[in-house]
Amino acid sequence: MIPAKIIIDKKREGKPLGSAEIREFINGFVSGDIPDYQMSALAMAICCRGMTERETADLVEVMMNSGKCLKWGFPTADKHSTGGVGDKLSFLVQPIVAACGIAVPSLTGRGLGLTGGTADKLESIPGYNASLTLEEFEKVVSDVGLSMTVQTSEITPADKKLYALRDVTGTVSSIPLITASILSKKLAEGADVLVFDVKCGNGAFMKTPEEANALAESLVVHARRAGRKCAAIVTDMNALLGYAVGNANEIVEALAALGSKRFGTGRKVPRDVIETSLKLASAMVSLSLGTDEAAALEMCRAKLSSLAALEKFEEMIAAHGGSLDRFERLLKTPTFRFKIQAMRSGVIEAIDAGKVARVALQLGAGREKSTDKIDHLAGVTLCVARGDRVAVGDALATLESSTLNNLERLAADLLQAFQIKR
Repeated sequence: MIPAKIIIDKKREGKPLGSAEIREFINGFVSGDIPDYQMSALAMAICCRGMTERETADLVEVMMNSGKCLKWGFPTADKHSTGGVGDKLSFLVQPIVAACGIAVPSLTGRGLGLTGGTADKLESIPGYNASLTLEEFEKVVSDVGLSMTVQTSEITPADKKLYALRDVTGTVSSIPLITASILSKKLAEGADVLVFDVKCGNGAFMKTPEEANALAESLVVHARRAGRKCAAIVTDMNALLGYAVGNANEIVEALAALGSKRFGTGRKVPRDVIETSLKLASAMVSLSLGTDEAAALEMCRAKLSSLAALEKFEEMIAAHGGSLDRFERLLKTPTFRFKIQAMRSGVIEAIDAGKVARVALQLGAGREKSTDKIDHLAGVTLCVARGDRVAVGDALATLESSTLNNLERLAADLLQAFQIKR
């Protein structure tokens, strides 16, 4: 076995690593033969020196093969989002695609920092089990055609172990490491088609178009190298998606967007959420069925308007043990609320998604560290969108939390997120 220090030194000097070197290092790290501090050193060297396309491909492959790789006997597709404020698109995209007859095995994640987690949002539905075993996951996908659950210990243990280090050592921002993290999970998941939603803006991880396009290109190149049909779409995250940022309130908004009368009565329909979801879903359907994008988009619109996608989402919730009856009762639980109002008249020129996310996080809707407990009823719900005209005293947003801590201070912080032009 090649000594770990030699591999670290080689990458620190900017030299490409051989396939065997990458394989031995990652496997040694997973087995415990290579300690955390040496893996952290290599991650930092990769972050500073980068990786060639071949090196990145090798890293993806060894991380994917560090655990079990699933295989399906029917057409499958999945979407991955790099994360954004108010991103509840999975709750529309995946059910729409599943309603089109394409199974969606979706291993998802939990939130940390400003990025909300799909699993956390689903767990705001009482009874919903977002931690299925691999066997349970396979059964729900086979029976329902759709499942959303967190990555199990059998899938890409190399990624789970490495990501925990990257998060605390300042090495999250490396495109080769991001590519390997995302793709190792998605390839092990076994979906035939992958569509990547790469968020760009102040409410996203990738702040500039250059960063977002570089990541999109890397994901597509390496997914194709692995034999998958794929596409990447860069979407705007300077403004949040829809009106709701939190957990339970995002599920409600998603249900409303899917056409639920039960949860949608009296709510604004988030057109940006619907149109972006249809764009992503149609890309998945087009690649899966070999149809042109216009025909795929028409099919997806039909599944949304006929409520077939809503029915598929509700079927998945029930298969995971979730109860929408109990969820409806949960929404009636008393909470502390604070409404902010416009201090001037004019047009909403911008809403800083990052500032909204920070307020929602401090209200209890997210985690600053992995051990934090989430308040599923906490969050921010906007009353306006970018481009709306407001008068003095008009409601801009409502803050909600199960505790009264810092509610007024956070309301003042949230007011700073709105730019109103006379």
